[in-house]
Amino acid sequence: MILDLIGEQKMDPIAGMLYSMVEGNFHRLKSIVKDMDQEELDYKGPNHIYNSTAQLLRHLAFVDLNWIYRIKNEPMPKSLNEKYGPMVDENNQIPLIKGISLEKLLNDYDEIFHMLKGLCFCLTDNDLKKTVEYEGGKKATVQWGLWHIADHNRYHQAHINQLRKWFLEQ
Repeated sequence: MILDLIGEQKMDPIAGMLYSMVEGNFHRLKSIVKDMDQEELDYKGPNHIYNSTAQLLRHLAFVDLNWIYRIKNEPMPKSLNEKYGPMVDENNQIPLIKGISLEKLLNDYDEIFHMLKGLCFCLTDNDLKKTVEYEGGKKATVQWGLWHIADHNRYHQAHINQLRKWFLEQ
């Protein structure tokens, strides 16, 4: 098998390449967590001071969902915000979740991934140059947003891998 950044055939080339980055990291993340039991999923590291894998999975899904609606230039439906959010809790931390199964977390994330895939099918390479509001008045291009989704996923994979190492060492 040859790995490459080739998107779906019916996507514009650059949109397809960026989607391919997101897809590759999404599948890699799922392979990292696929055999976690509930105890490991909820494990918060030594001294219980880190975000658990469950928290990180929900956080990634919610960030991706925010990007989907940012790119669509639409407000996120209240029902989705309630299901996946909030972004941070009252202490400005990733919200604590515990006891939610890996199957549920991944099924929820799959829904968002499929929404993103559908959006990417609609994007032209010209659309990628459009700017969207990002975090408190900053602006970002759509293509940067897609790159960020892939990069953010990979970033938290490193945290999940560290949690797995600590969990096995206990």
